[in-house]
Amino acid sequence: MADFNRTPAGTSTFILMGIPGLEAAHIWISIPFSLCYVIGFLGNLTVVFVVGKEQALHKPMYLLLCMLALTDIGMSTSVMPRALCLFWFNVKGVTVEGCLTQTFFIHTLAVMQSAVLVTMAFDRYVAICNPLRYTTILSNARVATLGLVGLIRAILFILPMPLLLSRLPFCASHVIPHTYCEHMAVVKLSCGDTTVNRMYGLVIAFVVTGLDMTLILLSYAVIFRAVLRTSSKKGHHRALSTCTAHLCVMLMFYTPSLFSYLTHRFGQGIPPHVHIFSANLYLLVPPMLNPIIYGVKTKELRDKVGKYTCRVCSCGATGIKHV
Repeated sequence: MADFNRTPAGTSTFILMGIPGLEAAHIWISIPFSLCYVIGFLGNLTVVFVVGKEQALHKPMYLLLCMLALTDIGMSTSVMPRALCLFWFNVKGVTVEGCLTQTFFIHTLAVMQSAVLVTMAFDRYVAICNPLRYTTILSNARVATLGLVGLIRAILFILPMPLLLSRLPFCASHVIPHTYCEHMAVVKLSCGDTTVNRMYGLVIAFVVTGLDMTLILLSYAVIFRAVLRTSSKKGHHRALSTCTAHLCVMLMFYTPSLFSYLTHRFGQGIPPHVHIFSANLYLLVPPMLNPIIYGVKTKELRDKVGKYTCRVCSCGATGIKHV
């Protein structure tokens, strides 16, 4: 493929290098990356479409799945189109304003997704521990309110990040050894005092990720305690089955995000390409697998998706027949 190097020079531009040491393999790396992105995008779009169209799925649990799908689409789309331009066409230059905007959206959507996962854990807690009060505690309107609160929290927490970055002097290298404008990758380029930026990043990590993970763990500790007290084996299986999908999604989100965060600050011995791969997979793999996991584990959603799939296939077969 031709190498269209459109990297502008100047103090108002950052240069994204992609994956250092593996530049020659960018085209090959782009193949699994683009496949993950397309599968995740279409899968999450299908979830949003089916839940929106089916009145029977207008329930708190499925509204939360829609929120999760939308944040997944937003997170992967805020990174992958730009990264694929770098891999395919060697378009490396990004303006400072564009870089700060990308940083804001990536981290805002990550914090929003964490809030959705907390709400989903609370939803499972109420459904299993207080089933008779489920409809009064978690109505559709209340779920929508919780989603709005999560979005406002994400914006308020993350908005200072690009504002603090915009005040830093970048008087030396403008080369970011990454595929996107990750907060700490940009901070490391500054030749000024970055103490406030680093401290604010730590506060966000501990306050948001730490608090949210604690709430989720407490919810599931109470859930498992309630399940173990139930004498019915069928009840055990049903309750644990409904929680399995949520636990898988939470592990896929928090594990790579914590690994990426810790290696950026404390993993000096880890090769840069390992860190950058993990930072990209954290934004690609969960959005790809989430709709698959929920499609497999949630019978009602699986049946509705199957209905639309059969309808599309039958329409396609009819069209071919007429031709």
